[in-house]
Amino acid sequence: MARKKELTKEDRIKKEVRRLKRIYKDLEGKKKQVADGLIQEAAFMQATLEELRRMIDEQGPVDSMPQGEYSILREHPAVRTYNTMIQRYTTVVKQLADLLPREEPKEKDDGFESFVMERD
Repeated sequence: MARKKELTKEDRIKKEVRRLKRIYKDLEGKKKQVADGLIQEAAFMQATLEELRRMIDEQGPVDSMPQGEYSILREHPAVRTYNTMIQRYTTVVKQLADLLPREEPKEKDDGFESFVMERD
């Protein structure tokens, strides 16, 4: 079975930008300008998070650091970067979500009204 060609980071960013722009295509004016900047950042962070996750998966969350004649175990540097970036990414995605128009919740029909109308 042939493997899919691995996309470059730049290609993954462009793909994510296209996906997000389709979602936010109906925004206008200043909201659209704000969304465009957030989309760029979200796409970059999403691609970077993928790289960091892959690095952590391959190398593990713990790293051995030489200290003269001995070595110590420490958190892999990619773990710290990943944890910081995922918090920032979540914030950016929340800001993007807040730009979307609120959808009015649809009332769920429990059948009571139609039951009453049938009795008359």
